[in-house]
Amino acid sequence: MISSGFCFLNNKGGIVLNFDLTSEQAMIKKTIKEFSDEVVAPGALQRDRDKKFPIEIFKQLSDLGMMGLPFPEEYEGAGADTVSFAIVVEELSRACGSTGITYSAHVSLGGAPLNLFGTEEQKQKYLVPICRGESLGAFGLTEPNAGSDAGGTQTTAIEDGSDYIINGNKCFITNATYSKHLALTAITDKQGNEKEISAIIVPTDAKGFEVIDNYEKMGLNASNTTELVLEDVRVPQENLLGKRGEGFRQFLITLDGGRIGIGAMAVGIAQAAFERALAYSQERKQFGRSLSSFQINQFKLADMAMKLELARTMVYKAAWLKDQGRPFSKEASMCKLYASEVCMEIADQAVQLHGGYGYMKEYHVERFMRDGKLLEIGEGTSEVQRMVIARSLGI
Repeated sequence: MISSGFCFLNNKGGIVLNFDLTSEQAMIKKTIKEFSDEVVAPGALQRDRDKKFPIEIFKQLSDLGMMGLPFPEEYEGAGADTVSFAIVVEELSRACGSTGITYSAHVSLGGAPLNLFGTEEQKQKYLVPICRGESLGAFGLTEPNAGSDAGGTQTTAIEDGSDYIINGNKCFITNATYSKHLALTAITDKQGNEKEISAIIVPTDAKGFEVIDNYEKMGLNASNTTELVLEDVRVPQENLLGKRGEGFRQFLITLDGGRIGIGAMAVGIAQAAFERALAYSQERKQFGRSLSSFQINQFKLADMAMKLELARTMVYKAAWLKDQGRPFSKEASMCKLYASEVCMEIADQAVQLHGGYGYMKEYHVERFMRDGKLLEIGEGTSEVQRMVIARSLGI
């Protein structure tokens, strides 16, 4: 089991801040950084152009034991912590945002609900293949009329003997094309305007279940974003995930963890944009001087470095709180909100520092801006994060 860094007990029993990674976390960071640099990054630009899903990369991540990283070893996970998960998401996203979001969703949206709410039988049947990388993790929440208002769910699951019959649509679902099964939310009862929403595990090859992959997206083009269509899909009631009627609460808990993943993604993309901007400003000469020698650009780069470091610290703090079993909902919203907005700011400045070249795809920075925009929208928009934070303040 990997323990989390960031604090330790001194000989008087008090907690002392410690921002060092543990030896296990440092090993994971070294491994995934090398993998990202050598395997993920070289083809990122072409994958974006071709909209090609990085299936071979995920086979290699599976061989590295990364696909079940934060899940218990009894389900063939690695028993790592959330900080380690954030590190992996950050490094993959630094190399390729599409790879980063695929991994983040696989763990935080696909595997996490099964680990948190599944029965022992469900974990053996559905979580183990996710940890092995045999099935990518996905979660069916968003609908055409239920985005930020997830309580607006219209998909239904009607009892029929010992089964549920599910009808409805889901949209913007990550990884479903490569998932053998996923949990989704559906109305299992309704009294007036009150909906009983439950989570149900559904095999993607079930009769009447169609996964449609035809979205034209702004960014993250090598990731898999799908629509789900369910017409009289029959699953046994034993596929109910957790308790009936607790689907709404379950997905709120799931999203809290997912926001740490989005925050880590934002840090990774921002890091990539900053590195490109710094290198270019040192190499590019105008008026006989490097761009980095002009104070206005030095100030821009200094602000980028400062905000990047703050965002990373916020992500790691939220992850550490989760690992300690302490409340982390507010911190998850804060890190997701701040990191995603900083990511867009840094990507924008990176394009600006590159001038006309920044507008060209071969220089990568325009891709960081396109990829980063989703992070202000997915897992709850920036506006929703501010609502969550305000609610935590009692206002």
